[in-house]
Amino acid sequence: MNMDDLKRQAAARALEHVRDGMKLGLGTGSTARHFVDLLGEKVRAGLKVVGVPTSEATRIQAGQCGIPLTTLDDVDRLDLTVDGADEIDAALNLIKGGGGALLREKVVATASDRMIVIADDTKWVDVLGRFPLPVEVIPFGLAATKRAMAGVFAQTGNSGHMVLRKGKDGHVFVTDGGHCIVDAHLGQITDAPRLAGLLTAIPGVVEHGLFIGIANLAVLAGAQGIRVIERR
Repeated sequence: MNMDDLKRQAAARALEHVRDGMKLGLGTGSTARHFVDLLGEKVRAGLKVVGVPTSEATRIQAGQCGIPLTTLDDVDRLDLTVDGADEIDAALNLIKGGGGALLREKVVATASDRMIVIADDTKWVDVLGRFPLPVEVIPFGLAATKRAMAGVFAQTGNSGHMVLRKGKDGHVFVTDGGHCIVDAHLGQITDAPRLAGLLTAIPGVVEHGLFIGIANLAVLAGAQGIRVIERR
């Protein structure tokens, strides 16, 4: 069974939590794509739901799948968000943003009553940080923002180098919100909750990819089958 099959298995298990009439946050990325595809099949078979996409790519995909869409301006709360992750630890803290949609992903997830994370089991880690931490920043004053970030990393006992993300075309990657992403290669993140708070306080930082205390359930698919972990 290849990695794509495992991701689809995780997405299928998460779909079991969807009920008729739900308002759903629709994630972004390779695993979330499977969830949107499978959800579209259910919608075409008569399931009544409405979705809020976390990126323009997901909006286009959901539209092609026939999933009715809305916005957070038109609904008070979402029942459930289903999204992927780049890393997941035992407390269900996450690193997200490898696909560049972390800002909208966090807005949607925190506007939801529950968040289910779907992934293959290679994303499960003892300590966050092996995957570079994405930090979404405004272009203005980028050097000053990076110096402030370096100060925060030192203050929390973290070290590593920062890289301004580039797209496949070699140009600076620009998010759906018109911002840049700095990827911090930290190796291991010491005290992720404290680091999250300090990064948020930096002027110039729009959002970061540490999702602390947001996910309620993780569905991990591996060669041994599906593993479901609930946050305590």
